[in-house]
Amino acid sequence: MEFEGLEELVPGEGRQYVTDGEGPITKNDNAFEIASAVIENGDKFFSLVSKYDDVLADVFHRKGYKAGDTLRLILPFLKAYGVTNQKMIELSRENILLVPGAKRTMRFVHEFMPSFIVSTSYDHYVSAVCEAIGFPFENAYCTKVNMECCRIDDWEERILKNYATEIAAMPMIDIPERAKGIEDFSEKDQSTIRRLDEIFWQEMTDLASYQLILEVNPIGGDEKAASILDVCRRTGMGIEDTMYVGDSITDVQAFKMVRDGGGVTVSFNGNSYAVRTAEIAVISPDTVVTSVLAETFYKGGRESVLELLDNWNMEYIKRMGYAHDYLVKEMMRVFPESMPIVVKVTPENMPQISQQSSKFRRAVRGEAIGQLG
Repeated sequence: MEFEGLEELVPGEGRQYVTDGEGPITKNDNAFEIASAVIENGDKFFSLVSKYDDVLADVFHRKGYKAGDTLRLILPFLKAYGVTNQKMIELSRENILLVPGAKRTMRFVHEFMPSFIVSTSYDHYVSAVCEAIGFPFENAYCTKVNMECCRIDDWEERILKNYATEIAAMPMIDIPERAKGIEDFSEKDQSTIRRLDEIFWQEMTDLASYQLILEVNPIGGDEKAASILDVCRRTGMGIEDTMYVGDSITDVQAFKMVRDGGGVTVSFNGNSYAVRTAEIAVISPDTVVTSVLAETFYKGGRESVLELLDNWNMEYIKRMGYAHDYLVKEMMRVFPESMPIVVKVTPENMPQISQQSSKFRRAVRGEAIGQLG
């Protein structure tokens, strides 16, 4: 056993740990990085499609569409720019940026509690991350993609590249607070949304590469919630026995399900979507905090975690014996002067915590990735 003294925590008993990948484990947005690497002005292209994704999923609640479907919308364009399965693997492996402490956290928690990754990311990337942190890929749920499922001709490549150029040149959409329909957007943004509707749902539908949009089912939104239910079927545990960690709009349905079911939900350096739906917000440069919360949940359940939040200081952690000796030492090493922010989200503190978390998220992951939904 890698962490001395864990013998008293019997693996497989009582509770389970489920986490998103990008955000709580890595600093990457793999799809953004692939698009940026291969598509001309790919960063602008991806950012706009991602914002359009937020509009369709969170504002319009488009039937058959869910948060994270950006990952299927961009696939024909990746195909046009020569991305293959092998290229996806290579681009994924060469740029993995782990959150400090993440490798240790995943190994530590997995030694005493069934642990799973539920990620919207492509399987090429999640496989590479699992390899990098020594985590079993069979315990990971992710978006399966086969870039070789269709063949496209030169004329189709040209059409898709022209669309990519057009999309990258469009102004960024600004989502008004409490927007419910397209009439709530500015005229400029209405024009952009309608043009994107034409491209994705009318003009591209006869292209051979549209097969990728039709067949790929990203693990986001309801699919993340369904994946957690599958974890429960595999382990025989309930939602109330589950701790879920996420950071973005793709985690909202998972947060709601686990929270309503009596489990523990944690936003780790999350954006506003995550903070407003998770019960607990963590703002931290290191995942050792997640390890402390996970072990506390394992030992005492949700009530023990909430009790810890009410007494969030090092002396209390040491006195109550919530944290393994390794964790106490790590906490003192990483945070020698002041504790990171770990709070229960309430209607009163939500605006401030959301702002702080979003700001820290951008500082840790970069402005471009940090602003994605």
